[in-house]
Amino acid sequence: MSFEGPSFGEAATRDPRVRACIDRYWRRNVALMAALLFVWAIVGLGCGVLFADVLNRFRLGGFPLGFWFAQQGSILTFVVLILVYAAAMAKLDRDHHEELVALAEDASREASGP
Repeated sequence: MSFEGPSFGEAATRDPRVRACIDRYWRRNVALMAALLFVWAIVGLGCGVLFADVLNRFRLGGFPLGFWFAQQGSILTFVVLILVYAAAMAKLDRDHHEELVALAEDASREASGP
C-alpha cells in the first residue's frame, strides 16, 4: 500500500522531480531508522551487556548501573526511541506531502500555460 498525493499517479512518478522527492523521503527515512537502531543497540547491547562491568562501578537508585541498563534502561530507551521515531516521521511525512503538493501545483501551472 502506498500513499499517493493529490493528483499523483503513475505518470507523475515518472517526473524526475517527483522521483527525486520520493528518493529523498526514503533516504531520510532509512537514515532515521539506522540512527535510532544504532542508539538502541548501543544502549541495549552495549550498556546492558558489553560495558556492564565498567558501568557497574556506578550506582543508580542503589543498583549497579550496568544492571539498571540491562533491566530498565534499555526498555525505557526503546520507548523513548519509538516516540522520537513517531515525531520525526510525522514531520518527515508532512514535509514530503507539502513538497509533493507544491510539485503538483507547479505541474498544473506549467500545463495550463502562461
